[in-house]
Amino acid sequence: MIIYFHPRFRGVFKKLPSLVKKKAERREKIFRRNPFDPRLDTHKLHGKLKTQWSFAIDDKYRILFEFYNNDVIFLDAGDHDLYKQS
Repeated sequence: MIIYFHPRFRGVFKKLPSLVKKKAERREKIFRRNPFDPRLDTHKLHGKLKTQWSFAIDDKYRILFEFYNNDVIFLDAGDHDLYKQS
């Protein structure tokens, strides 16, 4: 699986607190091994985001992504407000 990073994700990720970025990098390693590892709380979204999925960086922060064939595109990252923005 290849993970692609949408330009929006790249921009938002740079602005996250450094501790959150470190947690996200550790979570990405877990995600690469198994996107549905229970520690990630991976789930499909609904409504206008119904093509997207989310997994937890921690209790507050999430990464939004889409499956694309056998690969993944990370679309956005942030707290729960990102569900309203996307």
